[in-house]
Amino acid sequence: MGTPTAARAAAAAVTAAVGAGAAAIAAGRWAGGAALRISPGRPLPTEPRLTVHDVTADRIALTRGFASGRPGVYGLVDGSARGVHAVVGPLDEAAEHTPDTVVRRLERVTRGTLEPGARVWLTPQVHTGDPRSALGLDYTETDVPSELGPLPAWFVPAARDTWVIAVHGLATTREHPMVVLDFLNRHKFPVLIPAHRGDPGAPRSPDGLDHLGETEWRDVDAALGHAVRKGAERVILYGWSTGATMALHTAARSPLRDRIAGLVLDSPVLDWAATVRALAAARGTPRLLLPLAVRAAEGRGGRGAERVPPVFAPDAIRVPTLVLHGPDDAIAPWEPSLRLADRLSSLVSLHTVRHAPHGALWNADPAEYEEQLRRFLVPLT
Repeated sequence: MGTPTAARAAAAAVTAAVGAGAAAIAAGRWAGGAALRISPGRPLPTEPRLTVHDVTADRIALTRGFASGRPGVYGLVDGSARGVHAVVGPLDEAAEHTPDTVVRRLERVTRGTLEPGARVWLTPQVHTGDPRSALGLDYTETDVPSELGPLPAWFVPAARDTWVIAVHGLATTREHPMVVLDFLNRHKFPVLIPAHRGDPGAPRSPDGLDHLGETEWRDVDAALGHAVRKGAERVILYGWSTGATMALHTAARSPLRDRIAGLVLDSPVLDWAATVRALAAARGTPRLLLPLAVRAAEGRGGRGAERVPPVFAPDAIRVPTLVLHGPDDAIAPWEPSLRLADRLSSLVSLHTVRHAPHGALWNADPAEYEEQLRRFLVPLT
């Protein structure tokens, strides 16, 4: 037998190890919860803050970096609930600037005041307000009945009997789909843009967490039922980020899935575990704790009950599908989209967009993005 001193030392070591293990598990649970607690309308944690260095009537100087040098058109926000929102256009390489800044066109300031020294983020949400105030389009406010209560929605009428249901994703609101609303209206598609659980004006998720589409899809299913009741003969589900994942779940599970004519998936979250790791890492979770964060997110998201695989099964896709994705997505890996298109080449078309962050593929090149949409959507009607 060992001495009492050795026994006490061994017990202390075991206690310390157990305590360290418990602390790691607790930290993993915290990180997993933080990864799933995402505020609509606030930038993702992967999006760097930029400093405004100078502002004129039509130009803005921002901190030089990969984000501020992206091509295309973006919203610019300061992160507060009702603070600044502006729209910045492409880089102006000819404008005078310092070595640590870039100059972009300032298209408009839609809310608040931009001043030097302000800390801002780029966002894919270019428009604010509603379809009439943002784009001059007639629309109606409606409520979509759902299992948690009424979901506010915008409906923009048009001539076709094939509707588009447009579903936003992580860190955005139903203002985000307005980037393609004018395009869809010109091509005569009626468009329903619903909120889903956790959005402003909509019921909260029972646990207050984002489930990366696994429970939220029921709200898209409710919107599909609403569209059919209101006269839609066929429906195209169009989702960004986790909105794309919701569209996939709806196509696989909805009793009305035979009404779905096609899917448009922008930056789809096809590997939820990779997305949880990315979100947790962006919030500062140490690398060694990332597997615990994923496990905790799995438990808190309710995945044990439905046994959803880490990578979305392609069996959900039975209709023509356009996937828009790119290798610069730091939240939803591009590779599952490549594999999906390769495996289902008769149904899935993949359009690759480079130099664009998660959910911002339209922003990188609006004209090319809309041409891909036109080629895909018009033959479906």
